[in-house]
Amino acid sequence: MEGLYLVTDRDLCGRRSLTDVVLASVRGGARCVQLREKTLSTRQFVEEALAVRDLLAPCHVPLIINDRLDVALAAGADGVHIGQNDMPYALARRLLGPRAIIGVSVETWEDVEQAQALDCNYLGVSPVFTTPTKTDTRGAWGLEGLAKIRAFSRHPLVAIGGISVANAEAVCRAGADGLAVVSAICAADDPFQASQALAAIVRRVREERGVR
Repeated sequence: MEGLYLVTDRDLCGRRSLTDVVLASVRGGARCVQLREKTLSTRQFVEEALAVRDLLAPCHVPLIINDRLDVALAAGADGVHIGQNDMPYALARRLLGPRAIIGVSVETWEDVEQAQALDCNYLGVSPVFTTPTKTDTRGAWGLEGLAKIRAFSRHPLVAIGGISVANAEAVCRAGADGLAVVSAICAADDPFQASQALAAIVRRVREERGVR
């Protein structure tokens, strides 16, 4: 899992529709979209997931559902992202099958060590920096923590938490394969331009490493 990874937050979108922000971000370079909803009913979440899935399908951008395997299955999403308090990884894999994309959040070093045995598609390093969009975690990893995980882990790393144009390059150079971004896109005056700028940073660092 590499490149720019949009994580949605409808409250930050202001008067714009969530689908408008998603489409603008994808056009700007987002290569994956995680739909995160904490307050919608199951019916509403499924309806929204179906709408976003149909929007992303022509762009060949995968749709990941945060936490909710039931919504992912009902909407035919490409995968899920699960935290340490969500459904156990082994059960999620059994339910979704071998082709699903499954990301797992790591918030402590113990999480990182335990994830080494999992065949998940990526680790969500959470959070790299403190951020108001992630208040239920145990503290920020920082760039040194991210680099330590990169030196140890065999998985692709997707960094999340407080990431912006100002620090995106440093996060990539510390070892992130992908940047999961919430506020810097959803709350941006122009989500297209914000995504374009962030995607360009990730692409430049990867090209310098000889990775595309």
